Amino acid sequence: MRVLIQRVTEASVAVNNTIIGEIGPGLMLLVCAMQGDGEAEADRLAAKIAKLRIFRDEEGRMNRSLLDVKGSALVVSQFTLAADTSRGNRPGFSTAAPPDEGERLYEYFARALMEQGIPVGTGRFGADMAVSLVNDGPVTIWMES
Repeated sequence: MRVLIQRVTEASVAVNNTIIGEIGPGLMLLVCAMQGDGEAEADRLAAKIAKLRIFRDEEGRMNRSLLDVKGSALVVSQFTLAADTSRGNRPGFSTAAPPDEGERLYEYFARALMEQGIPVGTGRFGADMAVSLVNDGPVTIWMES
């Protein structure tokens, strides 16, 4: 799995001009299941992200986790994280998990985060979504299983 993590002060996702998920301070997580991924990868990433120390402590250092700050996560599916740009000018996405498996793992990942004690909002798999966020820092981190 691939996850693009952005520390945010707020974030939302809308489908057809209707907000379907939103959070205050926390993490915006763009998630892509790759071919060969399974529940073990989703569990590992969810546990790591919940404990990732990228929030400021009293001294302004990145020393607190999402759990420590009682933040939320907005989880949005993003198959384009599988983009292969090594040839030509049009990205290929053949390394992404097939849609049915991608959706299953995306939903599993969101539940795994909830099981870590994180309040989670989600987008809608396969929908044309409008994502809004205010990146805090900015802090943006790339993770792969």
